[in-house]
Amino acid sequence: QVQLVESGGGLVQAGGSLRLSCAASGRSFSSGAMGWFRQAPGKEREFVAVVNWSALTAHYGDSVKGRFTISRDNAKSTVYLQMNSLKPEDTAVYYCAVRLRRGVATGKGEYDYWGQGKQVTVSS
Repeated sequence: QVQLVESGGGLVQAGGSLRLSCAASGRSFSSGAMGWFRQAPGKEREFVAVVNWSALTAHYGDSVKGRFTISRDNAKSTVYLQMNSLKPEDTAVYYCAVRLRRGVATGKGEYDYWGQGKQVTVSS
């Protein structure tokens, strides 16, 4: 089992920045990928970003490219999501996820463990 605990998030004005963190514990998954998804009310859970085990490969959803940056610290078993130039449409619950298999993936079905979610609200 892998336990994921998110922190950060909150309320920010449009144009501002926030950083999310996700600390993992439990079984080792050093070769797997870590990702972020988000879900706004009434919408499907959407891929945001993923980083592979070496942190050399990262992919982003089209709506966040150039504004969000994902990173990970394997020594701390933690993944981060730096969110800049936030827009009201970024408002959602953000979820951290772990994929045990090698390689990055953008489909939520490809992930094995999920955090409880963290609310991010961007006011206009």
